[in-house]
Amino acid sequence: MKNRSLGNPSAAAGNCRTRNGVVLLITLVLLVVLSTVGYSLASRVAERRHRDSYLIDYQAARYNCDSAVKYALAVLQEIEPQLIERPNELDFSDLFSLTEAEYEDFIEQWAFETALDMNQSVALTDANGFFGQPNSPDSYVIRGPYGPPWPFVTKPAQFEIGSGKVTIQIEDENAKYPIAWALLEDEEINTEAEAGLETFCEWMGVSYSQIEALKDQLKQINEIKSFKLNFEPIKVTGRKTTTTEDRRSRRTRRSRRTSQSRTTRRTIPAVVHTTDFARLFHSSLIDIEALARPVIEGPDRKESALKYMGMWASTKVNINTAPRHVLEAAFTFGGDADKIAAEIIRRRRIKPFKDIEELKKELFRYSDSIQKCEEYITTTSGFFTIKVTATSGKAKASAVIAITKDGKKVQKIAVISG
Repeated sequence: MKNRSLGNPSAAAGNCRTRNGVVLLITLVLLVVLSTVGYSLASRVAERRHRDSYLIDYQAARYNCDSAVKYALAVLQEIEPQLIERPNELDFSDLFSLTEAEYEDFIEQWAFETALDMNQSVALTDANGFFGQPNSPDSYVIRGPYGPPWPFVTKPAQFEIGSGKVTIQIEDENAKYPIAWALLEDEEINTEAEAGLETFCEWMGVSYSQIEALKDQLKQINEIKSFKLNFEPIKVTGRKTTTTEDRRSRRTRRSRRTSQSRTTRRTIPAVVHTTDFARLFHSSLIDIEALARPVIEGPDRKESALKYMGMWASTKVNINTAPRHVLEAAFTFGGDADKIAAEIIRRRRIKPFKDIEELKKELFRYSDSIQKCEEYITTTSGFFTIKVTATSGKAKASAVIAITKDGKKVQKIAVISG
């Protein structure tokens, strides 16, 4: 039988092209499949390497962070925060209500006036020890009560551990508005406490709806646990059972066990209450993100309500280190809040107040109002937070430790790690 394609050359050529096309199509499909498989494998390998690399970096960052925390706690025992005198400088309180444009204009004007007074003959030194020209606004830094910008107690420390970098910042919590005041149950001060919270929030640009939401959130916390200015230690009574074994002679190979119960009493320090509230204030019950939203943001400043809020259950405000709006919120408990705050700001630049009695003498016209606020104010700080940030590669680890300090005795209140 003859092959039909021999008598029809065009048909034979068409069949050949068809076969070639099928082979080419199959080849293309195989190449696409292989390329997809190769890309998928390469992506998974790269993802695995990235994950493994990140885990290694994070472990290094976490280790550096933990090491820095131990170092900061040890160093803080030896640190005695010292207030400085700033008679010829503006108080740090006068800057928080300025917009970024107003702040820049203010610094430029201050630099110009200072340069004229000094006849441009003396270089200025900022809080970081940088020497600049008298007519250079970049050389001017508004120092806080301890020297570095508010609310730092010391200049932030930066150093390297291996290939990682660590930053340690110590902040004065007694310089901030204690959010716990809004939970005080004393009927005589409820109105003043609410007014103080509103005064503080309005100054910080918090909207009316946010203030009402914050009040509701604090009420939820109050339902869980009530807040007091002076908590007492917790006395716990329980029973402890001890078992004794009376061994007989080796011949009998017997023993008799007897149990005795006795009443035990122990005292838990009052600091556990502060720890409880520190945890509640940092729980999901409080909308931290809304309070942390910047009201003013610029190259050198980032102002938000949260920056000035004491969220660690502190109870007193240091009149030497608190900004204007925090002072006014504190003195709403006694009246004449704005006048007292203005006088304190004016006088503490020349010399910080030694104690509350000196404050009463210096501001004798407001001594009655000051006396009503005495349990809410102080002239020394003993409540601090240590903020540690460690980076290694692309990983970052952080920790915030709230502590109380009495002399060289440092006690941890709470720790938040991230």
